[in-house]
Amino acid sequence: MLTTSAGDHINGFQQVTANHLSFRVAVAGSGDRLLLCLHGFPESAISWRHQITPLVQAGYRVWAPDLRGYAGTTRPADLAAYRIEALLEDVTALIEAATASHVVLVGHDWGGIIAWLYAMRHPAYVESLVLLNAPHPARFEHELRHWRQFHRSWYAALFQIPWLPETLLAAGRARVIGAIFEHMLVQPEHLPDDIMRLYRQQACAPGALTAMLNYYRAALRGGGAARQRKLGYPVIDIPTLVIWGLQDQALARENLDGLEKFVTDLTVVRLENAGHFVHQDDPQRVTYEILSWLQSRNER
Repeated sequence: MLTTSAGDHINGFQQVTANHLSFRVAVAGSGDRLLLCLHGFPESAISWRHQITPLVQAGYRVWAPDLRGYAGTTRPADLAAYRIEALLEDVTALIEAATASHVVLVGHDWGGIIAWLYAMRHPAYVESLVLLNAPHPARFEHELRHWRQFHRSWYAALFQIPWLPETLLAAGRARVIGAIFEHMLVQPEHLPDDIMRLYRQQACAPGALTAMLNYYRAALRGGGAARQRKLGYPVIDIPTLVIWGLQDQALARENLDGLEKFVTDLTVVRLENAGHFVHQDDPQRVTYEILSWLQSRNER
């Protein structure tokens, strides 16, 4: 079982071959009901440490991979390897590798963006969708026209510059990576020092920061966002739960407005005392909301 100590965080991980990559995956539980949990920037699978055991105890199998380029997963060097289409292919390959009959796709931040698009492009693969502080692409595009979101997204423009962002983020053994969490967490006591050190260590691995930043570069400079926009954003019929920490400093809460136009079966939970890293900020509440919602779906 995955532990919460960075000292032995590798316990419970397996290497899984999928889409020609080797994914390091936190694997727990058994059975046909799989929760596939996709982390965000600048995290890794360890970000789900609070949720894994309760989900397994509730009868689910949990897979939480390090996304491509992160931590223990293969780190391609070229920018094209991080195009959104490849990220969606990763999800399909992981689902197929897990051989589960029932799949709940869970995503936070970048993992949530992948999950949103996956539910639109490949709805047959998943039964339910859970998003944590991850904006629907259409709503995010709309919000970027307003200062309330535009000024929060300045870093995405900075990340387009070659080598400079890596230099800034790597300075002082990835001091800025730690500062991101310190600045954005509302309840920092839920992120112990060993986990903070782990995130910083992972960012300092050779090529890691470039891989992490290539998600942003492939979306903007590589044209991924424009290609998805051209494809359109079909209405999602999959039951969807959105949990949102309202003190998010990266994403305006207005990203939730009008979301029901894009999802037919939508539940939104707003958490007043949590920010962007909502599942680490208020872990017990987030876990409770996910499990309660899943149970209500199963009882219908």
